[in-house]
Amino acid sequence: MSKTVLVTGGAGFIGSHACKALARAGYRPVAYDNLSHGHREAVRWGPLVEADLGDAKALDDAIRRFDVTAVMHFAGSISVGESLLRPGHYFHNNVATMLTLLEAMVARDVRRIVFSSSAATYGNPEQMPIAESAPQLPVNPYGESKLMGERMLHWFERAHELSYASLRYFNAAGADPDGELGEAHEPETHLIPLVLDVALGRRERIEVFGSDYPTPDGTPIRDYIHVQDLADAHLKALERLLDGGSSVTLNLGTGAGHSVREVIATAERVTGNKIAWRASARRAGDPAILVADPSRSRAVLQWTPAISDLATIIATALRPRVDGFTGLGQDKSAHPSRKSP
Repeated sequence: MSKTVLVTGGAGFIGSHACKALARAGYRPVAYDNLSHGHREAVRWGPLVEADLGDAKALDDAIRRFDVTAVMHFAGSISVGESLLRPGHYFHNNVATMLTLLEAMVARDVRRIVFSSSAATYGNPEQMPIAESAPQLPVNPYGESKLMGERMLHWFERAHELSYASLRYFNAAGADPDGELGEAHEPETHLIPLVLDVALGRRERIEVFGSDYPTPDGTPIRDYIHVQDLADAHLKALERLLDGGSSVTLNLGTGAGHSVREVIATAERVTGNKIAWRASARRAGDPAILVADPSRSRAVLQWTPAISDLATIIATALRPRVDGFTGLGQDKSAHPSRKSP
């Protein structure tokens, strides 16, 4: 059997880390990315196919040419706030193109896929931590688009015997501990990179969207999972499918939540620098608390996050923002120095 895995969005943050994990395990990752948000220099562990996921001909050619045996699907749009302003864009990028991918897979008899889903499918859950059995009631088009992806997989399994793992992420963060990959989005919307940019003097302050939530310090609480732990979970899910395992839907999180103010305080300890912040109005579609019950993923995949404590996440995220990565949106020029923790 071929050991080639097509990784859609393989030049992006999580996709590039997954490519590295695949290569280390003896697979050949083929990154399929239109580079609208990904970075060419992040593709280091296999070939790059520069094409759009909605291009059925390019997809078919890549699957055939590289003798693809399975797919990891990361490509898509990810901003909750943007999805409220541009719902059509999200349904096109996250739903329509995924349909093109699934049809291309079936046409070439590729029957295994690991899907990047999201805790946003749960909406505003009533119970914490969140188990996979919790009602899925999305409150924004991003979460709705991910739920539609999960439903497509269900029906493609019934019609075409396609096996899948839908992995519902909580908050992906951190960076490659080896220093080979970092996180860079344009524009940057993720909390930890923004907080670190303030610590490094690149931003004046961080905006905290909502300080009146029903949480101990009034700011939203999230479950942060290190991107390398996420990549390892994807690898385990893929190998389970390749070994004949049944389709499965799993949460990927730690079971521990941290508020925005806790993130800021931890970043201050790690960097040794004060981080200015200002409270702003809540963002539409943001739940107060999202914390995973990860017990099922640990039992099914025999997977436990290894480096997902908040201080380690922030420390690994800091290094690429100080050192710079060509092609990952970082500036190689001199940076403000950081104090010892």
